[in-house]
Amino acid sequence: MSDTVSFSKQGAIGLITVNNPPVNALSQSVRAGLKQSVETGLADDSVKAMVLICAGSTFIAGADIKEFAKGMGEPGLVPVIGDMETASKPIVAAIHGTALGGGLEVALGCHYRIATPTARVGLPEVHLGLLPGAGGTQRLPRLVGAQAALDLIVTGKHIGAKDALNVGIIDAIVDASTPDDLEAEAIAYAEKLLADGTGPRAIRDITPEAAGSEVFENYAKSIARRQRGFLAPFHIIKSIQAAFELPFDEGMARESELFMELMTSPESAAQRHIFFAEREVAKVPGLPKGTPKRDIKTAAVIGAGTMGGGIAMNFANAGIPVKLLDAKQEYLDKGLALIRSNYENTAKKGRMSLADVEKRMALIEPTLAYSDIADVDIVIEAVFENMAIKKEIFKTLDATCKPGAILATNTSTLDVDEIASATQRPQDVIGMHFFSPANVMRLLENVRGAKTADDVIATVMSLSKRIGKIGALVGVCDGFVGNRMLHTRTRESAFLVEEGATPEQIDKVLFDFGFPMGPFAMADMAGLDVGYKVREERRKAGKVEQRDSVWIDKIVEMGRHGQKTNAGVYKYEDGRTPIPDPEIAALIVQCAKDAGIEQRQISDQEILERCLYPMINEGAKILEEGIAARPLDIDIIWINGYGFPGYKGGPMFWADQIGLKTVYEGYKRYAEQFGEHYWTPSPLLEKLAKEGKGFYSQ
Repeated sequence: MSDTVSFSKQGAIGLITVNNPPVNALSQSVRAGLKQSVETGLADDSVKAMVLICAGSTFIAGADIKEFAKGMGEPGLVPVIGDMETASKPIVAAIHGTALGGGLEVALGCHYRIATPTARVGLPEVHLGLLPGAGGTQRLPRLVGAQAALDLIVTGKHIGAKDALNVGIIDAIVDASTPDDLEAEAIAYAEKLLADGTGPRAIRDITPEAAGSEVFENYAKSIARRQRGFLAPFHIIKSIQAAFELPFDEGMARESELFMELMTSPESAAQRHIFFAEREVAKVPGLPKGTPKRDIKTAAVIGAGTMGGGIAMNFANAGIPVKLLDAKQEYLDKGLALIRSNYENTAKKGRMSLADVEKRMALIEPTLAYSDIADVDIVIEAVFENMAIKKEIFKTLDATCKPGAILATNTSTLDVDEIASATQRPQDVIGMHFFSPANVMRLLENVRGAKTADDVIATVMSLSKRIGKIGALVGVCDGFVGNRMLHTRTRESAFLVEEGATPEQIDKVLFDFGFPMGPFAMADMAGLDVGYKVREERRKAGKVEQRDSVWIDKIVEMGRHGQKTNAGVYKYEDGRTPIPDPEIAALIVQCAKDAGIEQRQISDQEILERCLYPMINEGAKILEEGIAARPLDIDIIWINGYGFPGYKGGPMFWADQIGLKTVYEGYKRYAEQFGEHYWTPSPLLEKLAKEGKGFYSQ
């Protein structure tokens, strides 16, 4: 046998044991071991049935994704599973932990499947921009029918043993709390099959329940908007449809054809990049391995507004008691009412019980007194973006909180070092920039100050995961990473409108690129007054642009703050749907005239380049300055915080895909047209472009 798979016998039962820590991934040695074990069991006349079981904490949890880059060695998984399925002796898969992706496909190649009560199964390949390529789209539909197969494979969700039994993926749930128990149950199950004279049962021989082409057409329509731009969900639908329209072997060939189309697609390359980047982003370059972490058992949030309430929910969701502090009881009452409403809405959707609602509400304790938060382990300030107010709060926290407490600010743009200077313990101060709505958005942009201690960084990065966030560590600068890059897009969007593009044209170009909405629809939804106040703060701080677009400020001064006032850049007759407004169109024309700007027709391509190329250039500066340690940090921030389309892999990955030379030449072209103030390429962008390299190949 191989070094990762062993074969043994217990009476008439051959025992195939996979032991490839940590998750028994289907590496080449595992595939070879499975093939050899099945051959051994079939060649031994004393073996009448076989059991496939895994050592450690899980069944086979999927493919060895690292092999995707270097090529899959022989034997391939498809023939290995095929040999199992066509074996003349029954094979029982004994599942514990998770059977995911290729792991579930292996189990489907066995003739019978049993599982522990806590086991979970699924085919999550869609998240890598792929489809199950070892028979998953052909075997699962034969067991569960078209609708259940579509729901499971297109979403990539995992389901528990009880649901897996109900839909027919597994044959029995066994009472086994230890690996030894599971082995004994599986052997007993195989022995009963023999005693009953029950032989092999191949899924390939099952005739699937009939499903007309309209089933698949309607399913594709139902996900069209939600999955726009992604290839894998629609290839999965085509592959499942083949299970109902073609003989098994032809269906397998169709699955393989569609799999290879996805494997070589830029969309899958982008999604695989994100998969690895989201795991790598938690590792902080330069942070010593084994850096100690502070114990976080209690928390506090300053400010009971929408953001503060959402932050408090994250802690309650993780089972961490949190105190919510504000200046007035009415603010607390309003904040708690919103939190309860959010939880109750989740309960109505069946995602939690009413008992869970009360349990989480009980973990959130309102208070008006700083003295009540003196003993918490971490406090997060989430008040309005005003430096004077924040510094006053941190001065109070410094005087109130116990030694060793982490003092965090949720600022999205302000200088964390200046905020820390209001305390006598700058080593305990860090930025934790949550994104709105804080209880939903996955990104947490953690901002290390000049004096932030290593153990504070290690603690906050670990805490990010604990409260269900993807933490990315960045340095201090105006706007950090996400908002600093967003500022360049916002600036160019406003310039483009003055020059003759309409807000709706710009929004459509960015929506068609893959963003969930364009910059002006987004600004209206967030509230134009928010950006207005940020610009006021910037002007007070002396951060004045060479060219200042005044038209959007004038809209705010008209009392149009966006969706919440039913009017902003657009008007909103139903409170949600943006409608171009002739009044704003006239205002823009007048502002352009006042600024001496001659309006012109602007192409969609120019809009795309002028909105996105400056983001890439700013990202290059961020890397040069060390604000972000790696391009993947930037990509993860933009994917999870700003809606950059996942099938394009993030701004820096996308730039590599189109070629940095393309971006650099675009910069030179626009410099000739508009001057070099906003169109000077960063030294890193210029260097990499001239060397024919990318951000990920430097």
